Amino acid sequence: MEQRHLGRTGLRVSRIGLGTLTWGRDTDEHDAADMLKVFWEAGGTLVDTADVYGDGESEYLLGRLMEGLVPRRDLVISTKAGSVPDPDRRFDGSRGHLLSALDASLTRLGTDYVDLWHVHAYDTDTPLEETLQALDLAVSSGRARYAGVSNFCGWQLAKAATWQLAASGIRTRLASTQMEYSLLQRGVEREVLPAALDLGVGLLPSSPLGRGVLTGKYRHSTPVDSRGASEHLAPFVAPYLDETASSIVDAVQTAADGLAASPLQVALAWVRDRPGVAAPIIGARNAQQLTGALSVEALTLPDEICRALDDVSAPLHRYPDHDWSTL
Repeated sequence: MEQRHLGRTGLRVSRIGLGTLTWGRDTDEHDAADMLKVFWEAGGTLVDTADVYGDGESEYLLGRLMEGLVPRRDLVISTKAGSVPDPDRRFDGSRGHLLSALDASLTRLGTDYVDLWHVHAYDTDTPLEETLQALDLAVSSGRARYAGVSNFCGWQLAKAATWQLAASGIRTRLASTQMEYSLLQRGVEREVLPAALDLGVGLLPSSPLGRGVLTGKYRHSTPVDSRGASEHLAPFVAPYLDETASSIVDAVQTAADGLAASPLQVALAWVRDRPGVAAPIIGARNAQQLTGALSVEALTLPDEICRALDDVSAPLHRYPDHDWSTL
């Protein structure tokens, strides 16, 4: 698998990442092991998790699999901290919480460092410089090799990345930002992606298949074994089952038919090769499904197909999202 630099750093990651959102909850150890082995054998390196996935079970399971299945040195482990199971406070970006959460993640993962550590979301109740200092301390102590953010909007990302660059050599530059990005969700193109490109921050798209909808599996019904039929994940899929999404899914299917490819491959290739994207993070149900996704490595979309998909999924960009003189 092709390797790419993550933002304006020396860290290289596989251009497809493996997500572990369901590990330890919907995905058992057997399926997780099969997927990790398939991913590694295909040349995949970037594995993404978070301290809240499965209430910590995702990290714990990944750590167990690294002990005997895949060498730690062959993987780029990314995790996140900052989301908290508190109805009164969804995010905690305080220095104390973040560093404690990182230590707990390292224990569950069974490693003394993570390659990439993200702040899971922006915390309006904590000064940003305090949150970012936690990243500096994590890197300077060796507990994290690189740092990034997740779910920061455009101005939040620009402020954070600029703050870090203002004291180069003292503060650690942001390597990445993880945001939802797909043919069904192109909101990052308004401000997040331009900021990331300008400031040298690599984009790691989550839900690159539109929460599974872009595979075409929901075109006529909801499969009983799908996330859309899952009690706790159905609300996650539902927003992309409307008429607008349906027309985009139909276009992806048409492109796939013309290329003798699958809709999954077309949708994934589109987002993988967008400007500023380092590696889409894919979550699979089993090894067979993951193998199908990894087969996208052999596919590059023709320019005319990219333009057609761009047009059918184009978001509405108006002042002041972009240079006013072009509008």
